[in-house]
Amino acid sequence: MAISAPRRVGLFGGTFDPIHLGHLRAAEEVAEALELEKVLFVLAAHPPHKEGPAVDVRDRWEMLVRSIASNPRFEASDVEIRRGGTSYSVETVRYYRKLLKGGELFFILGADAFSELEGWREYKTLLALINLVVVSREGFEPEKVPLMKEEGYRREGEGRYVHPSGTSLYFLPITPIGISSTFIRKAIREGKSIRYLLPPEAEHYIEEKGLYR
Repeated sequence: MAISAPRRVGLFGGTFDPIHLGHLRAAEEVAEALELEKVLFVLAAHPPHKEGPAVDVRDRWEMLVRSIASNPRFEASDVEIRRGGTSYSVETVRYYRKLLKGGELFFILGADAFSELEGWREYKTLLALINLVVVSREGFEPEKVPLMKEEGYRREGEGRYVHPSGTSLYFLPITPIGISSTFIRKAIREGKSIRYLLPPEAEHYIEEKGLYR
């Protein structure tokens, strides 16, 4: 992958099954708030915490690539596809820390995923390797997440906490968009319109291939 050594890079992982406007808007708002030069959409080929994806990884990859092509700040990453096996985030972070030496990395995830982080492989290592950005809803109270106290985070201003290793944890409220991949798949099965829920490129690809029916 050709990356011209950007200094501030976000890693946004997911199955993107399919990618939708909620994903894109979250990435855009994080990039703007933290002045990221790149957001890498890391496609999870075989996620450990979910049931198997509804469609083949090749179709999810094609929808992702087409959907973000018009945004120069966004880029698709197939590192977890090429690596094979179960897609573990800590391995992806290690890969990009080595690849982007000198760059500052930010791992983007949702509030629900953050609340369950202790179930992830080598989660303590992950916290020490990379800055975390939790895209949260209004009213989310990070101090109530047990991991915050257990891992020794200290508050350093509005929405920012620092880990003993020196990495930062950001809580970033974003525009609430009530769209999910599950909802889109259900709508397709029921023969309902999915227009304006996902990028036109993904919608057209789904129609062309007859996916999720």
